[in-house]
Amino acid sequence: MAACVETMFYTRERPWHGLGTMVMEAPDSKSALKLAGLDWQVIQKELTTKDGLSVPGFKANVRESDGRVLGVVSNRYKVVQNDEAFAFTDALLEEGVRYETAGSLQDGRRTWILAKLPQRYIISGDQITPYLVFMNSHDGTGAIKAAMTPIRVVCMNTLNLALSTAKRSWSTNHVGDISGKLEDARDTLLYADKYMAELGKAIDRLNHQKLSDRQVYEYIDALFPLIDNATEIQKKNLLRMKEDVKRCYFDAPDLQDMGKNAYRFVNAVSDFATHAKPLKERSNYRENLFSRTVDGNAMIDRAYDLVAAA
Repeated sequence: MAACVETMFYTRERPWHGLGTMVMEAPDSKSALKLAGLDWQVIQKELTTKDGLSVPGFKANVRESDGRVLGVVSNRYKVVQNDEAFAFTDALLEEGVRYETAGSLQDGRRTWILAKLPQRYIISGDQITPYLVFMNSHDGTGAIKAAMTPIRVVCMNTLNLALSTAKRSWSTNHVGDISGKLEDARDTLLYADKYMAELGKAIDRLNHQKLSDRQVYEYIDALFPLIDNATEIQKKNLLRMKEDVKRCYFDAPDLQDMGKNAYRFVNAVSDFATHAKPLKERSNYRENLFSRTVDGNAMIDRAYDLVAAA
């Protein structure tokens, strides 16, 4: 477990994002809060200097359980408590959603919950399972975010493509009518079928788009361009990443039954982006990777854009 992952839980088997502690059954929100170590409140306190002078216009978000300062925010900032976030997803449980993971990152400054949606999709022979991720922050640096992330089950690759025809994510700042905004998020996520339908169309197009080996090499070169005045170490690292993507495309067991096409290429890039360890592994690299699940992975989107533009 990486150092800055504070607490979490997950169900049944190790999750695709590689974070968590197993529980046998997905709990209800009350149990989830306790198991994930999220059963604490955030309170706001006035800011003062060491000399006791008041700092107007700003407050400190403080975890009540231990007095840890999570962030400094403006007076307009509205705290969304962890139990509010879980209550939001409870409303979706009636639709068959079940919790899989939850936890806090960066000493409580960011929290998340993740659930598996009940629908299963078979797209071009692949089983795709959609997940719901809800991420909150208490430090003032991030928005409240909700996103659907499709996972290719056979290899646990993410296929959260940025499609112009359907949205998969929603976000809002911690200001204004928070309760109304959360209801908007719930309504948005109930349209997950639209995104999956558009994803299915995109995958079908990619499956029918044949690629020569030369095209694959050209796309990989475009993904990893050589910067001006690159050092020998940078050139070596770039070559290594390009070779890793080539191996994913040509040798990955889960891609052997696919033809040489654009869908195989996007999957190879997703495999690299989702699972490959970085050249220099920092303690929070898995957390950063998980955050990109919500925000979108630029490398996967770039790969999709390259082949879609052809």
